[in-house]
Amino acid sequence: MANESAELLKLMKDNGCDILDLKFTDLPGSWQHFSVPISEVGDSLVKNGVGFDGSSIRGFQSIEQSDMLIVPDAPTAKVDPFFKGTVTCIADIKDPVSGENYTRDPRNVAKKAEAYLKSTGIGDDSFWGPEVEFFIFDSVRFGYESNHGFHEVNSDEGIWNSGNEYMLDGETLNKGNRP
Repeated sequence: MANESAELLKLMKDNGCDILDLKFTDLPGSWQHFSVPISEVGDSLVKNGVGFDGSSIRGFQSIEQSDMLIVPDAPTAKVDPFFKGTVTCIADIKDPVSGENYTRDPRNVAKKAEAYLKSTGIGDDSFWGPEVEFFIFDSVRFGYESNHGFHEVNSDEGIWNSGNEYMLDGETLNKGNRP
């Protein structure tokens, strides 16, 4: 750990960075982060992490048991190209009492799944990545009056249009099975 913390401090000092931003994902998969000043970065932080309130993170802990630890994975540290003076680092979430990896940390779940694949012989490697989604709407309308209001979102690909027909190359087709 001493080597990892020394390398982390060197990276920060060599690049004029005074903030270490620890990143992790909540249960639904959104990035969360926790920043610490360079004065707090050392062997203890790299080995034991730093405490934070897990009840403020979606899907983590209730207020009665909200203490959590965030522990940097030092080899993932990089100078953040978007925030001047900041080194960013992916972190693991741990239980402060047992020191075990937190069961609801998505990164821990992925690590356990990968270990299971290897231990059972199902696979040697696993690849994990985010699922990027977006929606394109054909029309969005809304209106508000003194006695009523409405909003309407429509998309040709919406489930509510699956029984409707559309034309393709002069042929009438059902939207439920679009090419």
